[in-house]
Amino acid sequence: MLLKGEKSADFSLFGSDFKEYKLNEYLGKKVVLVFYPGAFSSVCQRELCTFRDSLANFDTMNAIILGISMDSPFANRAFKEQNSLSFQLLSDIGGEVSKKYGGVHEDFSGVKGLTVSKRAVFIVSKDGRIAYTWVSEDPRVEPDYAEISNQLKKI
Repeated sequence: MLLKGEKSADFSLFGSDFKEYKLNEYLGKKVVLVFYPGAFSSVCQRELCTFRDSLANFDTMNAIILGISMDSPFANRAFKEQNSLSFQLLSDIGGEVSKKYGGVHEDFSGVKGLTVSKRAVFIVSKDGRIAYTWVSEDPRVEPDYAEISNQLKKI
């Protein structure tokens, strides 16, 4: 897992619009990486809709939100459309990015072979360093949204 102060791990993932997104393209901007276990689950829906509803606040802090899960671009597109999410959802097929950042849950919810991203939030500073980390071992626990805003204001 990456720690505060470390250089962020660059990645290239496909979005729900089937375009490729690279983290290094956002150098010079603050980026909030929101890892979530899976589209269409109740906690993930509530979490991403909370980020959606707070988007104006993030815009004033010049921060970009990127949601990341191990779901396919097709599932992420449907999830994004259903919830009117205005930020990009990226597909970490295979979980390599999730493993570098917050980790994964294996045999999720008792389903053998089902691997999902852990619920986690990483703030990447304008210079590409990790400015904040939060990772939950319990997929039912949501991040502290006020703390994320406070951390963004500090960088």
